[in-house]
Amino acid sequence: MRIAASLLLAVSLAAAGGCATYREDLNRGQRLYQNNDYDRALAIWRVLEADLDSLTYGDQARYAYFRGMTAYRLGPAFRADARHWLAIAKAVEKEHPGGLNAQWKARIDEALEDLNADWHRGGKRDETSRSTAEVKTEDPGEGEKPAGGGCSSNADCPEGNVCQASECVPL
Repeated sequence: MRIAASLLLAVSLAAAGGCATYREDLNRGQRLYQNNDYDRALAIWRVLEADLDSLTYGDQARYAYFRGMTAYRLGPAFRADARHWLAIAKAVEKEHPGGLNAQWKARIDEALEDLNADWHRGGKRDETSRSTAEVKTEDPGEGEKPAGGGCSSNADCPEGNVCQASECVPL
């Protein structure tokens, strides 16, 4: 019985330590971002991505925010990743409020406005991007909806929806 109790305690402590480690990585990445050390911050984000589901929703929103802003600061080769992660941060924060402060939310809106302007001008996907999102570069024309009633961009969808696989889906 004593061995089983000791084993249970060890497993519990290891699990609790694992969550703390992910949060420590998140905090370390945030500090690197705030110190303008974007390359090292991105390395932390890429490692932490595999364990994203171990974070609370608030920390997931914070992760996506800093991952997106890191990519945004790294320049043109990372714009697709920036748009992807900032959109995730915004969606997580909308569904589970409290992870992002007002200043960060405002920055997301400003950055997405800039990134979406490129997207809607027909920006081509950067092949060095790790994002799996597909970029549609052909615009069906102003006021024209894509064939089949689908969508070609988020602008074609009603508020609270995004365009995925040419269909509007709720966030």
